[in-house]
Amino acid sequence: MSAWRGPAWAAVDRTPVFDLLVVGGGATGLGVALDAALRGFSVALFESHDFAGGTSSRATKLLHGGVRYLAQGNVALVREALAERTAVMAIAPHLAQPLPFVMPSRHWWETPFYGIGLKLYDLLAGRAGLGATEFLDRARTLAALPGVNPDGLRGGVRYWDGQFDDARLAIALARSAEAAGARVLNHAQVTAIAPDGEGHCVTVRDRLHGAEHTVRARCVVNATGVWVDALREAAGTPSHMVSPSQGVHVVVDRAFLGGEHALLVPKTQDGRVLFAVPWLGKLILGTTDTPRQDLAREPEPFADELAFILDEASRVLSRPVRREDIRSVWVGLRPLVAPPSDGGGATKGLSREHTVLVDPNGLVTVTGGKWTTYRAMAEDVLDRCFEAGRLPARPGGQSARHRLVGAPPSASVPIHAAPGWHLYGAEAERVRALPGADRHLGMGLCVAMVRFAARHEYALTVEDVLARRWRALFLDAAEAARMAPEVAQVMREEGVAEPRLDDFLALAQRYAAPGV
Repeated sequence: MSAWRGPAWAAVDRTPVFDLLVVGGGATGLGVALDAALRGFSVALFESHDFAGGTSSRATKLLHGGVRYLAQGNVALVREALAERTAVMAIAPHLAQPLPFVMPSRHWWETPFYGIGLKLYDLLAGRAGLGATEFLDRARTLAALPGVNPDGLRGGVRYWDGQFDDARLAIALARSAEAAGARVLNHAQVTAIAPDGEGHCVTVRDRLHGAEHTVRARCVVNATGVWVDALREAAGTPSHMVSPSQGVHVVVDRAFLGGEHALLVPKTQDGRVLFAVPWLGKLILGTTDTPRQDLAREPEPFADELAFILDEASRVLSRPVRREDIRSVWVGLRPLVAPPSDGGGATKGLSREHTVLVDPNGLVTVTGGKWTTYRAMAEDVLDRCFEAGRLPARPGGQSARHRLVGAPPSASVPIHAAPGWHLYGAEAERVRALPGADRHLGMGLCVAMVRFAARHEYALTVEDVLARRWRALFLDAAEAARMAPEVAQVMREEGVAEPRLDDFLALAQRYAAPGV
Protein backbone atom coordinates (compact mmCIF):
# COMPACT_ATOMS: atom_id res chain seq x y z
CA MET A 1 0.00 0.00 0.00
CA SER A 2 1.32 3.47 -0.87
CA ALA A 3 2.45 5.55 2.09
CA TRP A 4 -0.45 8.00 1.77
CA ARG A 5 -3.23 5.42 1.46
CA GLY A 6 -3.34 4.12 5.05
CA PRO A 7 -3.35 7.56 6.70
CA ALA A 8 -6.05 8.73 4.26
CA TRP A 9 -8.39 5.88 5.24
CA ALA A 10 -7.55 6.39 8.92
CA ALA A 11 -8.57 10.04 8.66
CA VAL A 12 -11.89 8.99 7.13
CA ASP A 13 -12.51 6.33 9.78
CA ARG A 14 -11.95 8.67 12.72
CA THR A 15 -14.41 11.29 11.43
CA PRO A 16 -17.81 10.59 13.11
CA VAL A 17 -19.81 12.44 10.45
CA PHE A 18 -18.86 14.53 7.44
CA ASP A 19 -20.82 17.59 6.40
CA LEU A 20 -20.62 16.50 2.76
CA LEU A 21 -19.81 13.23 1.04
CA VAL A 22 -19.24 13.29 -2.72
CA VAL A 23 -19.55 10.12 -4.78
CA GLY A 24 -17.61 10.44 -8.03
CA GLY A 25 -14.16 11.85 -8.72
CA GLY A 26 -14.62 13.38 -12.14
CA ALA A 27 -14.67 17.08 -12.96
CA THR A 28 -18.00 17.74 -11.27
CA GLY A 29 -17.39 15.80 -8.06
CA LEU A 30 -13.91 17.21 -7.59
CA GLY A 31 -15.23 20.70 -8.21
CA VAL A 32 -17.91 20.21 -5.54
CA ALA A 33 -15.38 18.84 -3.04
CA LEU A 34 -13.00 21.77 -3.53
CA ASP A 35 -15.74 24.40 -3.35
CA ALA A 36 -17.24 22.89 -0.19
CA ALA A 37 -13.84 22.53 1.50
CA LEU A 38 -13.00 26.15 0.70
CA ARG A 39 -16.25 27.14 2.47
CA GLY A 40 -15.11 25.30 5.59
CA PHE A 41 -17.25 22.17 5.34
CA SER A 42 -15.83 18.77 6.26
CA VAL A 43 -15.74 16.81 3.01
CA ALA A 44 -15.05 13.25 1.87
CA LEU A 45 -14.92 12.20 -1.77
CA PHE A 46 -14.83 8.62 -3.05
CA GLU A 47 -14.10 7.58 -6.61
CA SER A 48 -14.69 3.93 -7.57
CA HIS A 49 -11.82 3.83 -10.06
CA ASP A 50 -9.30 6.61 -10.65
CA PHE A 51 -9.89 10.35 -10.55
CA ALA A 52 -11.15 11.36 -14.01
CA GLY A 53 -11.08 7.68 -14.97
CA GLY A 54 -14.33 7.95 -16.92
CA THR A 55 -15.68 10.77 -19.07
CA SER A 56 -13.54 13.46 -17.44
CA SER A 57 -10.29 12.18 -19.01
CA ARG A 58 -11.82 11.61 -22.45
CA ALA A 59 -12.87 15.09 -23.49
CA THR A 60 -11.87 16.59 -26.85
CA LYS A 61 -9.43 18.65 -24.72
CA LEU A 62 -11.28 21.87 -25.57
CA LEU A 63 -12.01 24.33 -22.80
CA HIS A 64 -14.62 26.02 -24.91
CA GLY A 65 -17.20 28.73 -24.52
CA GLY A 66 -19.75 26.70 -26.46
CA VAL A 67 -19.52 28.16 -29.94
CA ARG A 68 -21.69 25.28 -31.19
CA TYR A 69 -24.39 26.22 -28.67
CA LEU A 70 -24.47 29.72 -30.12
CA ALA A 71 -26.01 28.25 -33.28
CA GLN A 72 -28.74 26.76 -31.07
CA GLY A 73 -29.52 30.19 -29.64
CA ASN A 74 -28.43 29.19 -26.12
CA VAL A 75 -26.84 32.53 -25.29
CA ALA A 76 -27.02 32.06 -21.51
CA LEU A 77 -24.98 28.83 -21.68
CA VAL A 78 -22.42 30.49 -23.94
CA ARG A 79 -22.02 33.47 -21.62
CA GLU A 80 -21.56 31.24 -18.58
CA ALA A 81 -19.03 29.03 -20.36
CA LEU A 82 -17.01 32.01 -21.59
CA ALA A 83 -16.73 33.40 -18.07
CA GLU A 84 -15.81 30.00 -16.63
CA ARG A 85 -13.21 29.45 -19.35
CA THR A 86 -11.41 32.57 -18.14
CA ALA A 87 -11.58 31.44 -14.52
CA VAL A 88 -10.05 28.01 -15.25
CA MET A 89 -7.20 29.52 -17.25
CA ALA A 90 -6.44 31.87 -14.36
CA ILE A 91 -6.30 29.19 -11.65
CA ALA A 92 -4.29 26.64 -13.70
CA PRO A 93 -2.38 28.46 -16.48
CA HIS A 94 0.00 25.53 -17.05
CA LEU A 95 -2.92 23.18 -17.79
CA ALA A 96 -5.46 25.43 -19.55
CA GLN A 97 -4.57 27.94 -22.26
CA PRO A 98 -5.86 29.78 -25.35
CA LEU A 99 -5.77 28.01 -28.72
CA PRO A 100 -6.47 29.49 -32.17
CA PHE A 101 -8.93 27.65 -34.44
CA VAL A 102 -9.42 28.00 -38.17
CA MET A 103 -12.57 27.11 -40.11
CA PRO A 104 -11.53 26.60 -43.75
CA SER A 105 -13.98 27.84 -46.37
CA ARG A 106 -14.64 26.08 -49.68
CA HIS A 107 -17.78 27.99 -50.67
CA TRP A 108 -18.08 31.76 -51.13
CA TRP A 109 -20.67 32.14 -48.38
CA GLU A 110 -18.89 30.20 -45.62
CA THR A 111 -16.41 32.87 -44.53
CA PRO A 112 -18.99 35.64 -44.01
CA PHE A 113 -21.61 33.24 -42.61
CA TYR A 114 -19.42 31.66 -39.95
CA GLY A 115 -17.40 34.82 -39.44
CA ILE A 116 -20.44 36.85 -38.43
CA GLY A 117 -21.43 34.19 -35.91
CA LEU A 118 -17.94 34.15 -34.46
CA LYS A 119 -17.87 37.94 -34.24
CA LEU A 120 -20.99 37.59 -32.09
CA TYR A 121 -19.05 35.04 -30.03
CA ASP A 122 -16.37 37.72 -29.49
CA LEU A 123 -19.04 40.22 -28.50
CA LEU A 124 -20.54 37.86 -25.93
CA ALA A 125 -17.08 37.15 -24.52
CA GLY A 126 -16.28 40.79 -23.92
CA ARG A 127 -13.31 41.01 -21.56
CA ALA A 128 -13.29 37.22 -21.37
CA GLY A 129 -12.29 37.06 -25.04
CA LEU A 130 -8.99 35.42 -25.96
CA GLY A 131 -8.45 37.11 -29.32
CA ALA A 132 -10.36 38.75 -32.14
CA THR A 133 -11.99 36.73 -34.92
CA GLU A 134 -10.25 37.33 -38.27
CA PHE A 135 -11.18 36.66 -41.88
CA LEU A 136 -8.34 34.86 -43.65
CA ASP A 137 -7.59 34.71 -47.37
CA ARG A 138 -6.43 31.51 -49.00
CA ALA A 139 -2.71 32.13 -48.42
CA ARG A 140 -3.13 32.91 -44.71
CA THR A 141 -5.38 29.88 -44.25
CA LEU A 142 -2.76 27.60 -45.80
CA ALA A 143 -0.08 29.16 -43.60
CA ALA A 144 -2.16 28.57 -40.45
CA LEU A 145 -3.11 25.00 -41.48
CA PRO A 146 -0.09 23.60 -43.36
CA GLY A 147 -1.66 20.16 -43.75
CA VAL A 148 -5.10 21.23 -44.96
CA ASN A 149 -6.32 20.04 -48.37
CA PRO A 150 -5.76 23.02 -50.71
CA ASP A 151 -8.24 21.83 -53.36
CA GLY A 152 -11.08 24.31 -53.63
CA LEU A 153 -9.91 26.29 -50.61
CA ARG A 154 -11.08 29.91 -50.69
CA GLY A 155 -10.04 31.16 -47.26
CA GLY A 156 -11.10 30.75 -43.67
CA VAL A 157 -12.03 32.26 -40.35
CA ARG A 158 -9.74 32.28 -37.32
CA TYR A 159 -11.19 32.47 -33.82
CA TRP A 160 -9.95 31.68 -30.31
CA ASP A 161 -11.01 29.17 -27.71
CA GLY A 162 -9.24 27.16 -25.02
CA GLN A 163 -7.64 23.76 -24.61
CA PHE A 164 -6.47 21.87 -21.56
CA ASP A 165 -5.14 18.62 -20.13
CA ASP A 166 -8.32 17.25 -18.59
CA ALA A 167 -6.91 14.44 -16.45
CA ARG A 168 -4.05 16.48 -15.02
CA LEU A 169 -6.49 19.29 -14.23
CA ALA A 170 -8.61 16.73 -12.35
CA ILE A 171 -5.58 15.62 -10.31
CA ALA A 172 -4.82 19.27 -9.52
CA LEU A 173 -8.41 19.68 -8.32
CA ALA A 174 -8.14 16.58 -6.12
CA ARG A 175 -4.89 17.74 -4.58
CA SER A 176 -6.26 21.25 -4.08
CA ALA A 177 -9.37 19.87 -2.38
CA GLU A 178 -7.17 17.78 -0.08
CA ALA A 179 -5.00 20.81 0.71
CA ALA A 180 -8.19 22.66 1.65
CA GLY A 181 -9.09 19.91 4.13
CA ALA A 182 -11.12 17.41 2.08
CA ARG A 183 -10.49 13.65 2.25
CA VAL A 184 -10.24 12.30 -1.28
CA LEU A 185 -9.78 8.62 -2.15
CA ASN A 186 -9.69 6.91 -5.52
CA HIS A 187 -10.27 3.19 -6.10
CA ALA A 188 -12.87 3.47 -3.34
CA GLN A 189 -16.31 2.26 -4.38
CA VAL A 190 -19.57 3.18 -2.67
CA THR A 191 -21.44 -0.11 -2.44
CA ALA A 192 -24.43 0.88 -0.28
CA ILE A 193 -26.20 4.04 0.79
CA ALA A 194 -29.06 4.40 3.27
CA PRO A 195 -30.77 7.22 5.21
CA ASP A 196 -29.35 7.62 8.71
CA GLY A 197 -30.92 10.18 11.01
CA GLU A 198 -30.45 13.57 9.39
CA GLY A 199 -28.15 12.28 6.66
CA HIS A 200 -26.90 9.08 5.06
CA CYS A 201 -24.78 6.10 6.02
CA VAL A 202 -22.54 4.96 3.18
CA THR A 203 -20.51 1.76 2.79
CA VAL A 204 -17.26 2.20 0.89
CA ARG A 205 -15.04 -0.65 -0.30
CA ASP A 206 -11.35 -0.23 -1.01
CA ARG A 207 -11.24 -1.88 -4.45
CA LEU A 208 -7.52 -2.57 -4.24
CA HIS A 209 -7.42 -4.18 -0.79
CA GLY A 210 -11.01 -5.28 -0.13
CA ALA A 211 -11.56 -3.54 3.23
CA GLU A 212 -14.97 -1.97 3.85
CA HIS A 213 -15.54 1.31 5.65
CA THR A 214 -18.72 2.87 7.04
CA VAL A 215 -18.96 6.62 6.52
CA ARG A 216 -21.71 8.99 7.67
CA ALA A 217 -22.53 12.36 6.17
CA ARG A 218 -25.18 15.03 6.58
CA CYS A 219 -25.37 15.48 2.81
CA VAL A 220 -24.45 13.13 -0.04
CA VAL A 221 -23.86 14.36 -3.59
CA ASN A 222 -24.14 11.88 -6.45
CA ALA A 223 -21.67 13.09 -9.08
CA THR A 224 -21.06 9.80 -10.86
CA GLY A 225 -21.61 11.07 -14.40
CA VAL A 226 -23.26 8.55 -16.71
CA TRP A 227 -23.67 6.21 -13.71
CA VAL A 228 -25.89 8.54 -11.62
CA ASP A 229 -29.00 6.42 -12.20
CA ALA A 230 -27.35 3.36 -10.61
CA LEU A 231 -26.54 5.23 -7.39
CA ARG A 232 -30.01 6.76 -7.24
CA GLU A 233 -31.48 3.27 -7.57
CA ALA A 234 -29.20 1.96 -4.81
CA ALA A 235 -30.49 4.80 -2.62
CA GLY A 236 -34.11 3.86 -3.34
CA THR A 237 -35.06 6.13 -6.25
CA PRO A 238 -35.16 4.09 -9.47
CA SER A 239 -35.65 6.45 -12.40
CA HIS A 240 -34.04 7.24 -15.74
CA MET A 241 -32.15 10.54 -15.70
CA VAL A 242 -29.34 10.14 -18.25
CA SER A 243 -29.10 9.15 -21.91
CA PRO A 244 -25.42 8.49 -22.63
CA SER A 245 -23.81 9.65 -25.84
CA GLN A 246 -20.54 8.22 -27.09
CA GLY A 247 -17.73 10.40 -28.39
CA VAL A 248 -14.79 8.78 -30.23
CA HIS A 249 -11.36 10.37 -30.62
CA VAL A 250 -8.55 9.23 -32.92
CA VAL A 251 -4.94 10.28 -32.32
CA VAL A 252 -2.39 10.52 -35.13
CA ASP A 253 0.99 12.17 -35.58
CA ARG A 254 1.14 15.95 -35.56
CA ALA A 255 2.58 15.95 -39.10
CA PHE A 256 -0.91 15.39 -40.55
CA LEU A 257 -1.78 19.02 -39.88
CA GLY A 258 1.29 20.89 -38.62
CA GLY A 259 1.27 24.43 -37.35
CA GLU A 260 -0.19 25.62 -34.06
CA HIS A 261 -3.84 26.03 -35.03
CA ALA A 262 -6.75 23.66 -34.54
CA LEU A 263 -9.03 22.95 -37.47
CA LEU A 264 -12.81 22.94 -37.23
CA VAL A 265 -15.21 21.73 -39.90
CA PRO A 266 -18.60 22.94 -38.64
CA LYS A 267 -20.56 20.81 -41.07
CA THR A 268 -19.28 17.60 -42.60
CA GLN A 269 -21.02 15.83 -45.49
CA ASP A 270 -23.56 14.29 -43.12
CA GLY A 271 -23.98 17.44 -41.01
CA ARG A 272 -21.71 16.56 -38.11
CA VAL A 273 -18.76 18.52 -36.71
CA LEU A 274 -15.10 17.51 -37.14
CA PHE A 275 -12.16 18.74 -35.06
CA ALA A 276 -8.43 18.33 -35.69
CA VAL A 277 -6.76 19.57 -32.52
CA PRO A 278 -3.01 19.68 -31.77
CA TRP A 279 -2.48 18.36 -28.22
CA LEU A 280 0.61 17.24 -26.30
CA GLY A 281 2.64 16.74 -29.45
CA LYS A 282 0.00 14.74 -31.34
CA LEU A 283 -3.18 15.49 -33.31
CA ILE A 284 -6.65 14.57 -32.05
CA LEU A 285 -9.35 13.87 -34.66
CA GLY A 286 -12.99 13.69 -33.62
CA THR A 287 -15.56 13.46 -32.46
CA THR A 288 -18.81 11.50 -32.75
CA ASP A 289 -22.16 11.75 -30.99
CA THR A 290 -23.74 8.31 -30.88
CA PRO A 291 -26.41 7.04 -28.45
CA ARG A 292 -25.22 4.16 -26.29
CA GLN A 293 -27.24 2.48 -23.56
CA ASP A 294 -24.64 0.15 -22.08
CA LEU A 295 -22.37 1.87 -19.58
CA ALA A 296 -19.06 0.15 -20.22
CA ARG A 297 -16.13 1.41 -18.18
CA GLU A 298 -14.02 1.17 -21.35
CA PRO A 299 -16.41 1.66 -24.27
CA GLU A 300 -15.09 0.82 -27.72
CA PRO A 301 -15.76 2.70 -30.95
CA PHE A 302 -18.31 1.45 -33.42
CA ALA A 303 -16.93 0.66 -36.89
CA ASP A 304 -18.97 3.42 -38.53
CA GLU A 305 -17.65 5.99 -36.04
CA LEU A 306 -14.04 5.19 -36.90
CA ALA A 307 -14.90 5.25 -40.59
CA PHE A 308 -16.56 8.67 -40.24
CA ILE A 309 -13.54 10.24 -38.54
CA LEU A 310 -10.98 8.72 -40.92
CA ASP A 311 -13.02 9.52 -44.05
CA GLU A 312 -13.81 13.12 -43.07
CA ALA A 313 -10.25 13.79 -41.89
CA SER A 314 -8.92 12.41 -45.18
CA ARG A 315 -11.28 14.72 -47.04
CA VAL A 316 -10.17 17.89 -45.24
CA LEU A 317 -6.44 17.09 -44.90
CA SER A 318 -4.00 16.89 -47.79
CA ARG A 319 -2.70 13.51 -46.57
CA PRO A 320 -5.23 10.67 -46.16
CA VAL A 321 -5.54 9.17 -42.68
CA ARG A 322 -5.57 5.38 -42.59
CA ARG A 323 -6.06 2.88 -39.79
CA GLU A 324 -2.36 2.12 -39.69
CA ASP A 325 -1.70 5.80 -38.90
CA ILE A 326 -3.67 5.60 -35.64
CA ARG A 327 -1.59 5.94 -32.47
CA SER A 328 -4.50 5.66 -30.05
CA VAL A 329 -8.29 5.60 -29.99
CA TRP A 330 -10.30 6.49 -26.91
CA VAL A 331 -14.00 6.81 -26.22
CA GLY A 332 -15.91 8.89 -23.70
CA LEU A 333 -19.54 8.63 -22.59
CA ARG A 334 -21.29 11.97 -22.15
CA PRO A 335 -23.98 12.13 -19.45
CA LEU A 336 -26.69 13.92 -21.42
CA VAL A 337 -29.76 14.81 -19.42
CA ALA A 338 -32.71 12.82 -20.76
CA PRO A 339 -36.18 14.34 -21.19
CA PRO A 340 -38.92 12.70 -19.09
CA SER A 341 -40.21 10.57 -21.97
CA ASP A 342 -36.89 9.89 -23.66
CA GLY A 343 -37.24 7.40 -26.46
CA GLY A 344 -33.58 6.61 -26.85
CA GLY A 345 -33.19 8.44 -30.15
CA ALA A 346 -30.54 10.90 -31.32
CA THR A 347 -28.57 12.64 -28.60
CA LYS A 348 -27.61 15.83 -30.42
CA GLY A 349 -30.79 17.53 -29.19
CA LEU A 350 -30.45 16.55 -25.55
CA SER A 351 -29.27 19.06 -22.99
CA ARG A 352 -25.56 19.68 -22.49
CA GLU A 353 -26.52 21.84 -19.52
CA HIS A 354 -26.29 20.36 -16.09
CA THR A 355 -29.18 19.35 -13.86
CA VAL A 356 -29.21 19.23 -10.07
CA LEU A 357 -31.93 17.11 -8.47
CA VAL A 358 -32.76 16.48 -4.81
CA ASP A 359 -34.58 13.19 -4.27
CA PRO A 360 -37.17 12.74 -1.49
CA ASN A 361 -34.58 10.72 0.47
CA GLY A 362 -32.23 13.71 0.44
CA LEU A 363 -29.69 12.42 -2.09
CA VAL A 364 -28.45 15.30 -4.26
CA THR A 365 -27.66 14.29 -7.85
CA VAL A 366 -25.84 16.40 -10.44
CA THR A 367 -25.25 15.39 -14.04
CA GLY A 368 -24.84 16.85 -17.50
CA GLY A 369 -22.75 19.91 -18.20
CA LYS A 370 -19.18 19.99 -19.46
CA TRP A 371 -15.64 20.47 -18.19
CA THR A 372 -15.58 24.20 -18.90
CA THR A 373 -18.37 24.88 -16.41
CA TYR A 374 -17.36 22.44 -13.66
CA ARG A 375 -16.83 25.27 -11.15
CA ALA A 376 -20.21 26.91 -11.81
CA MET A 377 -21.83 23.48 -11.56
CA ALA A 378 -20.25 23.00 -8.13
CA GLU A 379 -21.68 26.31 -6.94
CA ASP A 380 -25.13 25.29 -8.18
CA VAL A 381 -24.87 21.97 -6.35
CA LEU A 382 -24.04 23.64 -3.06
CA ASP A 383 -26.85 26.16 -3.54
CA ARG A 384 -29.28 23.25 -3.91
CA CYS A 385 -27.85 21.60 -0.79
CA PHE A 386 -28.54 24.84 1.09
CA GLU A 387 -32.06 25.25 -0.35
CA ALA A 388 -32.94 21.66 0.58
CA GLY A 389 -31.72 22.16 4.14
CA ARG A 390 -29.00 19.53 3.79
CA LEU A 391 -26.26 22.01 4.71
CA PRO A 392 -26.20 25.46 6.37
CA ALA A 393 -25.68 28.20 3.79
CA ARG A 394 -22.20 29.68 3.58
CA PRO A 395 -20.92 32.28 1.08
CA GLY A 396 -18.98 31.01 -1.92
CA GLY A 397 -16.98 32.43 -4.79
CA GLN A 398 -13.58 31.41 -3.44
CA SER A 399 -13.08 28.71 -6.09
CA ALA A 400 -13.06 31.32 -8.88
CA ARG A 401 -9.87 32.83 -7.45
CA HIS A 402 -8.27 29.86 -5.69
CA ARG A 403 -5.20 28.87 -7.71
CA LEU A 404 -4.81 25.11 -7.98
CA VAL A 405 -1.86 23.16 -6.62
CA GLY A 406 1.12 23.63 -8.94
CA ALA A 407 -0.24 26.73 -10.69
CA PRO A 408 2.63 29.00 -11.79
CA PRO A 409 2.22 32.78 -12.22
CA SER A 410 2.09 32.19 -15.98
CA ALA A 411 2.93 29.51 -18.53
CA SER A 412 5.41 29.76 -21.39
CA VAL A 413 4.96 26.32 -22.97
CA PRO A 414 1.69 25.63 -24.83
CA ILE A 415 -0.50 22.63 -24.08
CA HIS A 416 -0.12 21.47 -27.68
CA ALA A 417 3.65 21.02 -27.18
CA ALA A 418 5.03 17.57 -26.42
CA PRO A 419 4.63 16.58 -22.76
CA GLY A 420 7.42 17.65 -20.44
CA TRP A 421 8.38 19.28 -17.15
CA HIS A 422 6.18 22.31 -17.86
CA LEU A 423 3.06 20.25 -17.06
CA TYR A 424 4.06 20.35 -13.37
CA GLY A 425 3.98 24.14 -13.30
CA ALA A 426 5.45 25.50 -10.06
CA GLU A 427 6.17 21.97 -8.81
CA ALA A 428 8.63 21.05 -11.57
CA GLU A 429 11.71 21.50 -9.37
CA ARG A 430 10.11 19.47 -6.60
CA VAL A 431 9.68 16.58 -9.03
CA ARG A 432 13.22 16.96 -10.39
CA ALA A 433 14.56 16.55 -6.86
CA LEU A 434 13.30 12.96 -6.65
CA PRO A 435 15.54 10.02 -7.63
CA GLY A 436 15.46 9.17 -11.33
CA ALA A 437 15.00 12.61 -12.89
CA ASP A 438 17.67 11.72 -15.45
CA ARG A 439 16.32 8.24 -16.20
CA HIS A 440 13.94 8.63 -19.11
CA LEU A 441 11.25 6.06 -19.88
CA GLY A 442 9.81 7.62 -23.06
CA MET A 443 7.38 10.32 -24.21
CA GLY A 444 8.90 12.84 -21.80
CA LEU A 445 8.31 10.63 -18.76
CA CYS A 446 11.13 9.92 -16.32
CA VAL A 447 11.41 7.76 -13.20
CA ALA A 448 11.16 10.78 -10.88
CA MET A 449 7.76 11.62 -12.39
CA VAL A 450 6.51 8.10 -11.69
CA ARG A 451 7.69 8.41 -8.09
CA PHE A 452 5.90 11.75 -7.77
CA ALA A 453 2.72 10.22 -9.17
CA ALA A 454 2.84 7.41 -6.61
CA ARG A 455 3.76 9.64 -3.65
CA HIS A 456 1.75 12.80 -4.28
CA GLU A 457 -0.76 12.25 -7.13
CA TYR A 458 -2.69 9.21 -5.84
CA ALA A 459 -1.42 6.83 -8.56
CA LEU A 460 -1.95 3.19 -7.54
CA THR A 461 -1.77 1.33 -10.85
CA VAL A 462 0.22 1.50 -14.07
CA GLU A 463 -2.92 2.75 -15.78
CA ASP A 464 -3.21 5.62 -13.30
CA VAL A 465 0.28 6.73 -14.28
CA LEU A 466 0.30 6.14 -18.04
CA ALA A 467 -3.30 7.11 -18.77
CA ARG A 468 -3.88 10.11 -16.51
CA ARG A 469 -0.80 11.36 -14.60
CA TRP A 470 1.08 11.12 -17.90
CA ARG A 471 -1.07 10.88 -21.02
CA ALA A 472 0.97 8.21 -22.83
CA LEU A 473 -1.95 5.81 -23.36
CA PHE A 474 -4.00 8.57 -24.98
CA LEU A 475 -1.14 9.69 -27.23
CA ASP A 476 0.54 6.47 -28.37
CA ALA A 477 -0.84 3.24 -26.93
CA ALA A 478 1.92 1.01 -28.31
CA GLU A 479 4.63 3.21 -26.83
CA ALA A 480 2.75 3.30 -23.52
CA ALA A 481 2.75 -0.51 -23.49
CA ARG A 482 6.50 -0.52 -24.08
CA MET A 483 7.03 1.82 -21.13
CA ALA A 484 4.66 -0.03 -18.79
CA PRO A 485 6.99 -2.71 -17.29
CA GLU A 486 9.49 -0.09 -16.11
CA VAL A 487 6.68 2.03 -14.68
CA ALA A 488 5.38 -1.01 -12.80
CA GLN A 489 8.81 -1.68 -11.33
CA VAL A 490 9.17 1.90 -10.07
CA MET A 491 5.71 1.71 -8.52
CA ARG A 492 6.69 -1.45 -6.66
CA GLU A 493 9.72 0.41 -5.34
CA GLU A 494 7.27 3.05 -4.11
CA GLY A 495 5.28 0.54 -2.10
CA VAL A 496 2.58 -0.43 -4.60
CA ALA A 497 2.47 -4.21 -4.22
CA GLU A 498 0.34 -4.91 -7.31
CA PRO A 499 0.41 -2.17 -9.98
CA ARG A 500 -1.71 -4.30 -12.36
CA LEU A 501 0.68 -4.37 -15.27
CA ASP A 502 -1.14 -7.11 -17.18
CA ASP A 503 -4.43 -5.22 -17.00
CA PHE A 504 -2.77 -2.16 -18.49
CA LEU A 505 -1.11 -4.09 -21.31
CA ALA A 506 -4.50 -5.53 -22.31
CA LEU A 507 -6.04 -2.05 -22.21
CA ALA A 508 -3.24 -0.56 -24.30
CA GLN A 509 -3.82 -3.21 -26.95
CA ARG A 510 -7.46 -2.11 -27.21
CA TYR A 511 -6.47 1.56 -27.56
CA ALA A 512 -3.85 0.74 -30.19
CA ALA A 513 -6.04 -1.59 -32.27
CA PRO A 514 -9.72 -0.94 -31.52
CA GLY A 515 -12.14 -3.57 -32.71
CA VAL A 516 -9.38 -6.06 -33.57
